[in-house]
Amino acid sequence: MLAKGFPSILPDLTLDEALEITKIHSISGLLKNNAIMSQRPFRSPHHTISKVSLVGGGRIPKPGEVSLAHLGVLFLDELPEFQKSALEVLRQPIEDQEVTISRVNASLTFPASFTLVTSMNPCPCGYLTDPAHECICTPQQIKNYQGKISGPLMDRLDIFVEIPSTSYDELQTKPKGETSHTIKKRVDAARERQNQRYQDLDIFYNAQLTPKLMETFCHLGPAEENLMEKVYSKMKLSARGFHRILKLARTIADLDASETIQIAHLSEAIQYRGMTRLS
Repeated sequence: MLAKGFPSILPDLTLDEALEITKIHSISGLLKNNAIMSQRPFRSPHHTISKVSLVGGGRIPKPGEVSLAHLGVLFLDELPEFQKSALEVLRQPIEDQEVTISRVNASLTFPASFTLVTSMNPCPCGYLTDPAHECICTPQQIKNYQGKISGPLMDRLDIFVEIPSTSYDELQTKPKGETSHTIKKRVDAARERQNQRYQDLDIFYNAQLTPKLMETFCHLGPAEENLMEKVYSKMKLSARGFHRILKLARTIADLDASETIQIAHLSEAIQYRGMTRLS
């Protein structure tokens, strides 16, 4: 439910983005009534999908799910149920935001700049972290289950959130919260802030920042620098993990309408990355 609601808070498509998505769906034979795509795509393939269907290929190469989700959302439900070989081929498009398929006579490159959203249980029975139910899985079963998601793939994910089970009373209450429309306004403002910041560069948003550009746009003050130094050592971060925390903190600061990354923004980004393994 959360994943399906996620596209509703994303910025509206620009004309160039709409045309780019339309081209991909057109060559895949998925365009309806020859109309221009007006909504960001949301793709949710079944866990039995092959790696060719996921990233593209075939005798006559066609775009896979990662390209059909270009500029939209790719949702993988029950992540450990996917073939490990299929999950591993995601690493390159996540990093490069494109997929190159080579054949004898030619090589084709399809765009694949998507937001990856995934979900999984903490163990095969699903009750490992549930205080109301006893987990019946053995330690080896839990290890094998979680081990289906490799460290390099986990390292490419920015935000980890554990969602506890919901009681009947909680379902019956209707707490007031922000609407998607309200959140989208804040997202649109953050995206506009990024567009202004990078208007003279060949990038559009924080995720596209290179390590060199991060020195300019993700500059940290002394207190923030000291915090990251401690976190880098304690969490045993990779260089990729370190950079992803900084880019996420930059985005959180933009949502907060702040030109500088402050301790609160950095702390929130670190918190989201703290649960790279369930226990």
